Amino acid sequence: MRKAIFFSLLCLLGTGLSATAKDYPVSSAKELSALNLKPGDRVLMKEGEWKDQQLKFKANGMKGRPIVLMSANPGKTTLNGNSTLDIDGSWLLVDGLSFIKGSLDSGEVVNFSEKSFSCRLTNTNITDYNNADDKADYTWVSLRGSHNRVDHCLFQGKSHQGVTMVVWLSEKPNYHQIDHNYFGPRPELGRNGGETIRIGTSTWSFHDSFTIVEQNIFEHCNGEIEAVSVKSGRNIIRNNLFYECKATLTLRHGNHSEVTGNYFIGNGKPGTGGVRIIGEDHRVHDNYFQDLTGTGNSAAISVMAGLPNPILVSHWQVKNAVITDNLVVNCKEPFAIAAGYRKDRYLPALNTYFAKNIIVANSDPLKWYDEKVVVKFEDNLIFSTSFSGEKGRGFELRNEQLKKSADGLFLRPGQADFKPFWKSEQVGPISFLYLNKKIIIN
Repeated sequence: MRKAIFFSLLCLLGTGLSATAKDYPVSSAKELSALNLKPGDRVLMKEGEWKDQQLKFKANGMKGRPIVLMSANPGKTTLNGNSTLDIDGSWLLVDGLSFIKGSLDSGEVVNFSEKSFSCRLTNTNITDYNNADDKADYTWVSLRGSHNRVDHCLFQGKSHQGVTMVVWLSEKPNYHQIDHNYFGPRPELGRNGGETIRIGTSTWSFHDSFTIVEQNIFEHCNGEIEAVSVKSGRNIIRNNLFYECKATLTLRHGNHSEVTGNYFIGNGKPGTGGVRIIGEDHRVHDNYFQDLTGTGNSAAISVMAGLPNPILVSHWQVKNAVITDNLVVNCKEPFAIAAGYRKDRYLPALNTYFAKNIIVANSDPLKWYDEKVVVKFEDNLIFSTSFSGEKGRGFELRNEQLKKSADGLFLRPGQADFKPFWKSEQVGPISFLYLNKKIIIN
């Protein structure tokens, strides 16, 4: 019997599941800072209003035994005033907080420190955290460090200067993950600095990030022309929904990124856009575009003209873009070639490959802003009454109608019915219940 108990204890300790983990109730940032936290510990924030509290969550957990900072009563702990949170350590988990109607002058509401590693922000809400001066420039979430995750959170109502969420680069790749979040309405700012997500900066744009952005909903994110601005290399933006956004997913700087499986639903709203391509070796494939009204830089798929002798903040020449297997339905400008072309921005895209795309259009699906650009077209299907095809072969005209799924999405020929992720998975915090909301597809 003793041997069995001893062996069980050894197994428990060997897997890191010792019985020493503790719960620590706290009622202020000062009490949090005073704790000496160990792997497996939980910090339980007292329910109620936390005003002007600068939370410093600094500790080091272990894989499988994170240290948790959470509301003692989920959804009942509200931070406001100038309250902020700094996540500084490894294997730290923040769960179930709400930042509502606070205000900062600068900095960030939630910050993952440069030393943060494998930390996670989940089930958390930041809403209307706005300075009265809309030129006050601060970020709601800053991701530094590496291998951190932001998931099942809600961000909505940002009306002041500054990006909602920023991935900051360093000499080493980030490997961050941003998934299953709801990014709600953001009104037009009227100037730069209104992005919803930005991965990198112009000055760091030749560094690789390896950040994944997936299964998020961007609804009415209209802060500026870029809803998601990629300014680094080797990122994956996949299986997200951009719903009635007067903004685009822009590969603004950096190379070797992939945009796949995303949905862009415009419902005919003014200025709604798709994907904008700048830089080298990007892949844009298996995306869905419907009823977008944007043109030029805001077309469904836009390949930009480049600047000669570019500096880091310039529009670099497009090279080796691979655009395949996309479905573009009833968009005002399905494919814009050399968008942004002007006398000083004239470098043509080189080695662009446009193949196996399906376009449904009542007008010519190709818009040429520079007639000199050469694009290789191959095996595309065009459902159109006015496609001229004068730019070369690579298109097959079809007359039949595409079928629709039960949820109103057009299906590719031979594609079986399916449920998109926002119909089958939880997006945003548990209390948000996005599955009970409806995405209407006209």
